[in-house]
Amino acid sequence: MAVPLNDRSLAVLDAPVSVPSYDRRAVRTGIVHLGVGGFHRSHQARYLDRLMEQGQALDWGICGVGVLPADRRMAEVMAAQDCLWTLVVRHPDGREEPRVVGSMVEYLFAPDDPGAVVEKMAAPGTRIVTLTVTEGGYNASAVTGEFDGTDAGVVHDLQPGAALRTSFGLVVEALVRRRDRGLPPFTVVSCDNIPGNGRLARASFAAFAGLRDAELGEWVRREVPFPDSMVDRITPVTTDADRAALAGRFGVEDRWPVVCEPWGQWVQEDSFACGRPPLEDVGVQLVADVAPYELMKLRLLNAGHQVLAQTGRPAGLRYVHEASADPLFRGLLEGYLEEEATPTLRPVPGIDLAGYRRALLERFASPAIADTLDRIRAEASDRIPQFLLPVLRDNLRTGGEIRRCVLVLAAWAHAAEGTDDDGGPLELTDSRADRLAAAARDADPLAFAADRELFGDLVDDPRFAAEFRAARASLRERGVRATVADLG
Repeated sequence: MAVPLNDRSLAVLDAPVSVPSYDRRAVRTGIVHLGVGGFHRSHQARYLDRLMEQGQALDWGICGVGVLPADRRMAEVMAAQDCLWTLVVRHPDGREEPRVVGSMVEYLFAPDDPGAVVEKMAAPGTRIVTLTVTEGGYNASAVTGEFDGTDAGVVHDLQPGAALRTSFGLVVEALVRRRDRGLPPFTVVSCDNIPGNGRLARASFAAFAGLRDAELGEWVRREVPFPDSMVDRITPVTTDADRAALAGRFGVEDRWPVVCEPWGQWVQEDSFACGRPPLEDVGVQLVADVAPYELMKLRLLNAGHQVLAQTGRPAGLRYVHEASADPLFRGLLEGYLEEEATPTLRPVPGIDLAGYRRALLERFASPAIADTLDRIRAEASDRIPQFLLPVLRDNLRTGGEIRRCVLVLAAWAHAAEGTDDDGGPLELTDSRADRLAAAARDADPLAFAADRELFGDLVDDPRFAAEFRAARASLRERGVRATVADLG
């Protein structure tokens, strides 16, 4: 019979399951993390857990925070499991390594008590606030970078005495309290997949603060560190099958385990106001300039995911490893990586880009992860402008190859019409779903790309417009496979 996971059960779990050897009662919070999902629990929390296993960083425990109402389930699971979860690393050969991660020692649910979240960040022991709030969580235009001050949550949080709802309201209020109490500001580290994520975080949080008070906005921009980061570990959505497998094979009843690949990378700009854990001791690369690493990952891995998902799913495929194993779509991905993405990158210190591409293809091909194309396709209107469009714009500017980028955008529009190439339904999971679907069904083949909030002035480029129109026509008349095959 499986044992429910909590502090009391750690001593009785079966030997194959690694558990914390450090005393979790001795761990003190030093980091508050907003947006606890699978990725944070497979990545940042595991790095801290590894440090604690070495007897270090016991004053850098994590307090997780759920900001959105949808985070209530995570709050309930963390309360029931004493903030523990099982991380299962799945190797391509089928081996599994289960580890109970213990570096999170508190969890707060902001919708129930935003004041408690603010006070936790304002506490002297909190020196870093980290974020995984998704690419769309910075409330900024992907084209202009401008902060949207009309957003309903922002407008609400700017009212005096409001029960704060947004990460902007919570973080800025905590910074104000620290300033008023004579405490230095904490460091804010974005761990989201956005070019210049630290710079964007600074711009968004300072813009919110400026709407509250102009001088406060300048103070946030000037005094609060927002270092860039690049983080990487493929972490699919947890399924009931994952829960059942953990219980059946390892005897652990975990309401929300996390499954991930063996690969992990964290490149961090070394700019912190109040110290940091010794991250370099567990393989984190501390650098002065994250940008080359960040662009490599976003334009190769993240955009490469979109290449497979936007084309493979309307062709009837469901998993990343299936698309990677299909010679047609693997060839499409290889062509994108080598001929379109890599030429837009500058040298990456210590990285052989050809080797990185090979490793990427191996990671995508692992059937053990069973990552779905639908997960990758979700919220593409937040992702594609950050991952793929910069590659396309660079190549348009230099006269480089663009056919594969354009095909991915056309396939996105093709799928947004609501059916795959066999006539089966295709759900569009996106905050802009209605708008995207309407544009995709428009008689004008360029209507989809004419959304300037997403695409800027791309539609005005004659070369892009001609390629996009041709790709859309081919997809409608002949389907995805024939269109991909034509690329050679």
